[in-house]
Amino acid sequence: MSITKSTQYGNINISIEAIATLAGGLVSECYGVVGMASQKLLKDGIAELLKKENYSRGVVVREKEGELELDLYIIVSHGIKISEVVNEVQKKVKYMMEKSLELDFNTINVYVQGVKAMK
Repeated sequence: MSITKSTQYGNINISIEAIATLAGGLVSECYGVVGMASQKLLKDGIAELLKKENYSRGVVVREKEGELELDLYIIVSHGIKISEVVNEVQKKVKYMMEKSLELDFNTINVYVQGVKAMK
């Protein structure tokens, strides 16, 4: 599946995988985020920390009524206020995705899958 956008020069097709990878890269740059997590928890409720090439596994992209929705699954750093990290992730991802792709993102849902202590 892909998102099609028409310009004066022609059509642009953006794959869902590309949108998910871009969003995952943006999330990993946010303060307090250890990394992206898999959507599904592993045995015993432990989340898998994803490597850079697998960021799209921690992002779900949906299209509803011409607007896009993102579900982001993250792992945050211990000792940092989770609500502030989530708020910052939502603001940064929405701004950068809309600026980069010139598409409307209606909802940015963030799911904290775990907390990791950094040494």
